[in-house]
Amino acid sequence: MEPSVTPFWIGGLIVSIGVLAPIVGPDWVPPVGVVLPLLAAGLLVPRRELLFLGAVTAAVIACDWGILGWKETRPGEVVVVVAAGVFAYRLAATRETLGVRGMRGESMLVDLRDRLRAQGEMPALPKGWACETLLRSSGPTSFGGDFLVAAITADGSTLEMALVDVSGKGVDAGTRALLLSGALGGLLGAVRPERFLPAANDYLLRQGWEEGFATAVHLVCDLTTGEYVVESAGHPPAAQFVSGSGTWRVLDSEGPLLGLIPRAEFVAAKGILGRGDAMLLYTDGLVENAERELSVGIDKLMGEAERLVTQGFRGGVARLIETVAPDASDDRALVMFWRE
Repeated sequence: MEPSVTPFWIGGLIVSIGVLAPIVGPDWVPPVGVVLPLLAAGLLVPRRELLFLGAVTAAVIACDWGILGWKETRPGEVVVVVAAGVFAYRLAATRETLGVRGMRGESMLVDLRDRLRAQGEMPALPKGWACETLLRSSGPTSFGGDFLVAAITADGSTLEMALVDVSGKGVDAGTRALLLSGALGGLLGAVRPERFLPAANDYLLRQGWEEGFATAVHLVCDLTTGEYVVESAGHPPAAQFVSGSGTWRVLDSEGPLLGLIPRAEFVAAKGILGRGDAMLLYTDGLVENAERELSVGIDKLMGEAERLVTQGFRGGVARLIETVAPDASDDRALVMFWRE
């Protein structure tokens, strides 16, 4: 259906309701039924044409109530029709600003969410290595500012990943996360690992966002030797499970938030993942809230991670989130990477 034809179809439907109401009777075709095509107009037509349809609606209802008798008029019906017209106009204004009609706006949001998740998929790892990831947004929305980007070299010898937490929540954070995930995903493998966080910091500074900062933890691991390098940018510290001692240890890596200061420097932590060792990356929504400090949340997370030693790491990310922060008010992301 062409957009130019749509108002005539909707207008014809409104007039049809007005004609049928006196013939069939208001019990079967109430004049207030014009609300449905009016709301459809808010989805399908521009504001200028919607004003015309609103005038047609007012004329139709006035004629019907004049024919049926003003005694049949209920004040509540008038309120419903007026409220529907105002809502339809606001809806049309919003969609006109976005440049979309119909349900395409929701489709765009769903596509945004799916693209963000697709970019965060972990590449296939060589035999002897395994990884699990889980991202959960705050509240009922499926959009959030936490995301993962990961890449593996063509020969499968080196894995590089970054877990990022963008400031903000909901769709606003989700749109910034989509833009940033594409940029950081392009940096993986394109710049030397030690240049990844400085390059990401420079990119955020150039954006000039009002809420322009983000935290990130960056891991590079040699899948042949198990040697790794972890860098953090204002992010909660990564943790390594050492199978030899059977304990988790928090890695000492630190650096400023991304997008705040130019020429930022980041301190790296280095080590080796041996057989049975694991690495845990997470965002602050998992360990920090208004009632719990970051250090306390990390201690709780490490305590729950100890239980995975006997149960096995597979399926551990879901168990940890459900135990530590099942209904947090912030986005949560968790990555478990281990050597079998």
